[in-house]
Amino acid sequence: MPATVVQLTESKKQIQYLQRTFEDQQKAFSNNTMPSLTERLENLKRLKRAVLKYQDQFLDAIDRDFSCRSRDETLIAEVMPSVQGINYAMKNLKGWMKPSKRHVSVLFQPASNEVQYQPKGVVGVIVPWNYPLFLAAGPLTAALAAGNRVMIKMSEFTPHTSALFREMIEETFPQDLVSVVLGEADVAAEFSSKAFDHILFTGST
Repeated sequence: MPATVVQLTESKKQIQYLQRTFEDQQKAFSNNTMPSLTERLENLKRLKRAVLKYQDQFLDAIDRDFSCRSRDETLIAEVMPSVQGINYAMKNLKGWMKPSKRHVSVLFQPASNEVQYQPKGVVGVIVPWNYPLFLAAGPLTAALAAGNRVMIKMSEFTPHTSALFREMIEETFPQDLVSVVLGEADVAAEFSSKAFDHILFTGST
């Protein structure tokens, strides 16, 4: 019974944190709906530095969560693609942000037509257990490159990695830009019910 009480209390804390942070991110986005190229690049650089700084700790945390997983597998399948994804986004971001021209019929000349790419707002990311670092860092990279605020629900099945990822994010970004939510299925259900401007879920039923 005590374990149940502790779990319910922790879940309540996480749900309260989720609601408060969601509102904070909405307000922060409304104050800066179009982050500049410089801001986005700086956020990506900060994420890259953090992943590299914490890589050895992630090797240990993932090994503990999987009860012995090859460090080489984690480096090749999680750390390296995370860093490479950030590098790719930084290299291409300026081009991605440029408006994309569209054809205009001769009947409407001399008009011009283009698509202007804009951030969506607050993005929710639900991360599975199997490759927890890469499947958190990859969507985070894309969302930051697109100028969004991000909330991430880590898997309860990788407790050491999830706690470490949260520690890394809290050290690297303000809460109203990127935040990490921990907890069991009830917290995940509450997370997925929020009116995110975009939500990304990796997994299946």
